[in-house]
Amino acid sequence: MPYVDRQNRICGFLDIEENENSGKFLRRYFILDTREDNLVWYMDNPQNLPSGSPPVGAIKLTYISKVSDATKLRPKAEFCFVMNAGMRKYFLQANDQQDLVEWVNVLNKAIKITVPKQSDLLCQPDSSNRQVENPGGKKQVSYRTEIVGGVPIITPTQKEELNECGEEDDRNYLKRSQSHLPYFTAKPPPDNAVIKAGYCVKQGAVMKNWKRRYFQLDENTIGYFKSEQEKEPLRIIPLKEVHKVQECKQSDIMMRDNLFEIVTTSRTFYVQADSPEDMHSWIKAISGAIVAQRGPGRSAASMRQARRLSNPCIQRYTSRTGAFQLFFRIQLCFLFCQHRSHLTFHSLSQQRSGLKP
Repeated sequence: MPYVDRQNRICGFLDIEENENSGKFLRRYFILDTREDNLVWYMDNPQNLPSGSPPVGAIKLTYISKVSDATKLRPKAEFCFVMNAGMRKYFLQANDQQDLVEWVNVLNKAIKITVPKQSDLLCQPDSSNRQVENPGGKKQVSYRTEIVGGVPIITPTQKEELNECGEEDDRNYLKRSQSHLPYFTAKPPPDNAVIKAGYCVKQGAVMKNWKRRYFQLDENTIGYFKSEQEKEPLRIIPLKEVHKVQECKQSDIMMRDNLFEIVTTSRTFYVQADSPEDMHSWIKAISGAIVAQRGPGRSAASMRQARRLSNPCIQRYTSRTGAFQLFFRIQLCFLFCQHRSHLTFHSLSQQRSGLKP
């Protein structure tokens, strides 16, 4: 689901057909910034990428004329919608129907806000020329102006302006990277049934760096893998060791959106989800698995005590120890009473001997 980040931008993951008519959709992290008047997409959340990593693609909002449902145009692509930008159609896939509706609405709303008036369009070429003539100390850049659908589109022709490029430069830029993040499909475990699975970003224990990991929750454990294709997990967290799962109170300090924490006996795991809905879904799923395993109202300490007492060997030892303690106490009471009666008899004998003439 699209959400608003700390910089008041609309963000979220979508799958985009980067090469036109290829039918291959790649997962990207989109940022809709109405103040900068552009829509950019990255390989991942920029917070998880090296500092200064460029976007995979970018498009000015003024280039987009319409955003609509594309189910009929692409019947094989589920939850598909299309952005009409000049002579190009960008096909994108949402995570579900609600995600599709929300993205279409926010994009159309952004277009209405940023589409210039007719008078502004007539003055736009002159203003751009003034910008080139008076760069204010910056490097001069050459532009190419095209009229598409009655709308003038100004495109930088130099490679230094890739972040603000138009439609043709977008295509050249997109060819440089064809790798993509794996889809959120569940991997069946060998033993326990999967309750929830998907990619999240986790903070490291030593270096405190953030890396994307594939998380998998089952009835007894929550584990994370380097990727969905890996068979051996990097770590498994038994649910019996988890004290609580909650939204992270230090998210403002860490400057991370959608952050939650898994508090265990030995460590607190900080995990970042892709959206607020995904974060709450993980918290609810893990909490539900803990309750199902322990039963309502039972803490981790009480579960350990119950498991210890339920062990037959410990039960036999406990029963034998209890019988021995009871026998020892009876013996002590008997000896104490015997000693007390002896002292009483001795004192009476002394009194009688003192009364004789």
